[in-house]
Amino acid sequence: MILSRDTACDEVDLKASAEELTRLADAVAEGEGLLGSTAPVTGALAGVEVEKTPGPGVLIHVDSERRILVISGDAVGREVLADNVRAMASAEDGGHLHIDYYPGHFYLAEGSVPLVVNSPHGGMPTR
Repeated sequence: MILSRDTACDEVDLKASAEELTRLADAVAEGEGLLGSTAPVTGALAGVEVEKTPGPGVLIHVDSERRILVISGDAVGREVLADNVRAMASAEDGGHLHIDYYPGHFYLAEGSVPLVVNSPHGGMPTR
């Protein structure tokens, strides 16, 4: 798993194998876990930490001191996010998913950083 952070727009780009994305989805659904980055890239984040919180919704933020992406939130919101990550894990033709907060978002909490989850088969569909 590689987590690159674009500090200009505070966006995090996630590239991972299908297995890594599935493990991340499972941790998000469960509400706990710590997954490390597999490839040291200059400026990359060290991993993802998932926590249960009462919500409302899911907050995705970067802990700059620990260089880690933190995903926290209530069970309902985490399950929606987990389903979206699982969908990217099983995408067979490439693609990517933008997870961006906007006012009134149905499962993301205000203050969430934008997250791009890439398919294990590449960022753009091949079909």
